[in-house]
Amino acid sequence: MSLHILLADDHQIVRDGMKAFLEREGYKVNADAENGREAARLATKLRPQVAVLDIAMPILNGLDAAREILNSCAGTKIILLTMHDERSYVLEGLKIGVKGFVTKTHAAEDLVLAIRHALQGKTYISPELSQIVFDSIQTKDEILEEPLTPRERQVLQLVAEGKTSKESARLLNISAKTAETHRARIMEKLGIHETAGLVRYAIRRGLIEP
Repeated sequence: MSLHILLADDHQIVRDGMKAFLEREGYKVNADAENGREAARLATKLRPQVAVLDIAMPILNGLDAAREILNSCAGTKIILLTMHDERSYVLEGLKIGVKGFVTKTHAAEDLVLAIRHALQGKTYISPELSQIVFDSIQTKDEILEEPLTPRERQVLQLVAEGKTSKESARLLNISAKTAETHRARIMEKLGIHETAGLVRYAIRRGLIEP
C-alpha cells in the first residue's frame, strides 16, 4: 500500500527541498500546503497517513492545524517541524496526539525516522527537543498552562499577522462581533492592551515569525 504524505510549510523552497528528500527516500508527497488552514482542508479531503506540518505557519499555526486534523482525521499521524524549543508546545502536542517533533536544523536526519516511528504507532522527538521533555520530568518543572483557548490563539495569530476583525471572522467562519469578543478576551487574559504588545507576545510564543 502506498503511503500518502501531506507536507505543509509556508516557504516554497522548504517544501520543495523536503519533498525531494522524501522522494529520494522512497516516499511520495501527495499534497502540499503553504498555511495551516489549507493543510487542515487538504487533510480532511485526502486523509493522508502522515501530515508533516511546520509549527510557524500563517493563518493557522501547525499546532492548531494538527488539532483540527486529528479531530477530523483520527488516523493521520502528525509530525511537527519546529525551529523553537518552547516546552509548552511540545508537551501540548504530545497531549493532543502528535507523533513526531523534528527540528528543522536536523530535518534531513530525523524526518524519515519520525515517519517510521509514527507509522508504528510510536512517538519520535529530535534529541534536542527530547531533552526538554526529560528535563521537565526530572526537575518536575511547572509548565505554565496556555492561557488562551485554541480559538483565541487562532484569533491572536491573525491579529498579529495584521488581519482586521472582519478578515479574521471570514477566515475562521465566525461573525465579526465574535472575533472582536475573542480579541477583547485575549487582551484581558494576557494583560496586553495594544496590538504591538500582542504581536510581540505572538512572536515570543512562536505563533508568527519576526
